[in-house]
Amino acid sequence: MAVITVSRQFASGGDEIAARVCELLGYSLFDKTLMAAVAAEAGLTDTEIVDFSETSHRGRSFLDRLLGRRITVAEVRSWREDVRGVRTPTVQRLTDEQAIGMVRATLEAAYRRGDVVIVGRGGQAALKGRPDVLHVRIEAPLEHRIQRCMDELDLPQVEAELLIEERDRAALDYVQRYYGINPADPQHYHLVINTGLLDLETAADVIVLAVQQMRPVPPPNVTVLPRPTLVPA
Repeated sequence: MAVITVSRQFASGGDEIAARVCELLGYSLFDKTLMAAVAAEAGLTDTEIVDFSETSHRGRSFLDRLLGRRITVAEVRSWREDVRGVRTPTVQRLTDEQAIGMVRATLEAAYRRGDVVIVGRGGQAALKGRPDVLHVRIEAPLEHRIQRCMDELDLPQVEAELLIEERDRAALDYVQRYYGINPADPQHYHLVINTGLLDLETAADVIVLAVQQMRPVPPPNVTVLPRPTLVPA
């Protein structure tokens, strides 16, 4: 009943690796279809599921941040029932904070279900510290990512570089804004895999072996004391 979270740089092969891990282990991939299923099982919502991930996220503008504006990320359908029991459809506009709350609740439901691979969506932070969750980060050198982006999306190099830059910026903003961590910090992961050095199939094999063999490390009985601030003489 383990769970695997996969954080990845854009065009690093992380999505392909996650799909292969699901094939090898017989796990489900956490996508919008599974989100709807686990939400229904947990009785979380009767509204349309919004998959608000870093892929669909955009950073707030300077004015948004300055004025504290909330971003509307989706309009969802729900049902309202009157005193006679008649149900009518309504449309609700969701802000980014409301949407991320829905995603977090669904991540928790997916965790309780188990045997799932969660790609992105801040899973490494939302499920931090769970003994039966393996956190993985997939990275690759920029030149490898550019080449993969050019090959898979049929883009010229300049456009591939701009797309990678845009997606990296959005992913960083998403995880920092809603979870307060830097997704590139290796301390959040059991494994950091460089697909510039390992092919995707081998990377998937490594993850499968790790989740099958992992044993939680007990927390240390040590409290780190604050260091005194040195004042120049």
